[in-house]
Amino acid sequence: MEEIESIINKSNVCRIAFSENDSPYIVPVCFGYKDNCLYFHSANAGKKIDIIGKNNKICFEFDDYSGLLLSENPCDWNIKYSSVIGFGKASIIDDFDEKIKAMNIIIEHYSNGLHEFQKKIDTVTIIKVDIENITGKRSGY
Repeated sequence: MEEIESIINKSNVCRIAFSENDSPYIVPVCFGYKDNCLYFHSANAGKKIDIIGKNNKICFEFDDYSGLLLSENPCDWNIKYSSVIGFGKASIIDDFDEKIKAMNIIIEHYSNGLHEFQKKIDTVTIIKVDIENITGKRSGY
């Protein structure tokens, strides 16, 4: 789990996959990770919010691309990367204090500084993903 968390902590983007009417929908998001949960924010209305209301099961992906490994034969080319894929259930955080705590987790992932956002927290929806299953893979090392 330590290596998986290292990949997550190095990542700048999390890709969240939703499913609506058996049709996939994937979105890159800013995120925070703590205590086996992911957090991301969204507009208060839109496709992500609509889908979560109907189907809260999601898949997520992180990766750390380190380069292309070339050889004389293109069929032997490979990519040097680490990745994490997992599954969980998304829920919308309604409690004001929990929203503040979750937004701080997101901010901490990208910045060590303090930011004033509390007055605008109602302009976003904060989504929590309880991770149910997570795996990691490394190739080209």
